[in-house]
Amino acid sequence: MTAPPGQRATPPLAGGPDGPTALRPLLDTVLDALTTGAHDRGGPLPAGGPDTVTARVHAALGDTGVLPAHGTGAHEALRTLVHALAAGAADPADPLCAAHLHCPPLAVAVAADLAASALNPSLDSWDQAPAASTVEALLTRTLAAEFYDTPHADALVTTGGTEANQLAVLLARERHGPALTVLHGANAHHSVPRAAWLLGLPTATELPTPTGTLDPARLAEALATTPGPTLVTATAGTTDAGLIDPIHPIADLCDRYGADLHIDAAYGGLLALSPRHRDRLAGLGRAHSLTIDLHKLGWQPVAAGLLAVPDTALLAPLAHQADYLNATDDTEAGLPDLLGRSLRTTRRPDALKIATTLRALGRDGLAALIDRTVDTAHHLARLLDAHPGFELHAPPTLTTVLFRPTHADDDHLATLRRTLLHQGRAVLGRTHADGRLWLKATLLNPHTTAGDLDTLISLLEGSTHR
Repeated sequence: MTAPPGQRATPPLAGGPDGPTALRPLLDTVLDALTTGAHDRGGPLPAGGPDTVTARVHAALGDTGVLPAHGTGAHEALRTLVHALAAGAADPADPLCAAHLHCPPLAVAVAADLAASALNPSLDSWDQAPAASTVEALLTRTLAAEFYDTPHADALVTTGGTEANQLAVLLARERHGPALTVLHGANAHHSVPRAAWLLGLPTATELPTPTGTLDPARLAEALATTPGPTLVTATAGTTDAGLIDPIHPIADLCDRYGADLHIDAAYGGLLALSPRHRDRLAGLGRAHSLTIDLHKLGWQPVAAGLLAVPDTALLAPLAHQADYLNATDDTEAGLPDLLGRSLRTTRRPDALKIATTLRALGRDGLAALIDRTVDTAHHLARLLDAHPGFELHAPPTLTTVLFRPTHADDDHLATLRRTLLHQGRAVLGRTHADGRLWLKATLLNPHTTAGDLDTLISLLEGSTHR
């Protein structure tokens, strides 16, 4: 629309019948800026360290910064900021960016996320998200049924593993009251004891895990001496090494002592879709609740978590009423009540990108990506194990490989990692195991090749010999 003389034109919207027309040229600008930014970065992350990256962003924005007195226009703003973001990114799509449980998202998922942003449904009331609420219900029930062989399995969409773990502890507290004790291994995600703290529960009890997984014998001792109601949290895919706790023995102990069981399967849960690997998760369906995270081995843009339960009735404590969102007479008249599907109010339709990905790839397509990524991690482990210059901690359970230069001490190893970061050459993680510091390669990129792994080892060889 052309503005009258002397009047500023109103910026176009992303939705409505004219939205796609307005978006199309802007997307071309975004894609060009992503391309030039990646080219200027020239590697897995920008060289120079934090001060250099900050200086580059400031230089790109100039004196006017992010809030100039007079706008620069949509194309300039997109070119400048998207280029700065891409040039200064730690890009998980680069095979040498392999530090964290931070996946490169699939293009189809990102495209679906664009549609979600353009239409902007909010899943706190049906009248804000008519179709999106149905898509979410289909997705959550479909994925919950992958883990629970029960008639009314259900799941909530969360922002990730942290929110899902917090909801699991909350639901257990509502079942058992404020005297609930949370037992967890030292290998558990930090969000588990933090959830107990946030909810005003007794301080969570941490059990030592010297072998990296929760020991049933130690758990039995703790259960035998813990008075009152108890929630045991186990892990299927630890953040440090990708290890899986012995699920059936832990579930047996929970049955014996009357404890609830939550399993944080944020990292490893999607192995359930792989015929080759699902046996590693045997017993997962015995948990009262499960954390699943599809922005790890599901290749979704952040955020894409789930809390799954064997029966939707277990979610009843989350029910909440706010007259402007779920008036009783509206609910009685048949409008779905969405407010009890989250502790959040305004909530974007993250289910859309997940559902689109599942439909596009199918069960066999996702299984192929999972299998390929696990195979790549095993290949890297074999290369390192055969190399005299490196020590492998153990064969990988999932896609995390721990290793260290053979003759390096911990200080040298930490310095080596930071040097690679500062040079923009590789992004590797770090963790402690067996009393020593180890480099951590977390492989989540299904496009990583054997040649990429050779490049990584060559790069490390050169760095360790300096």
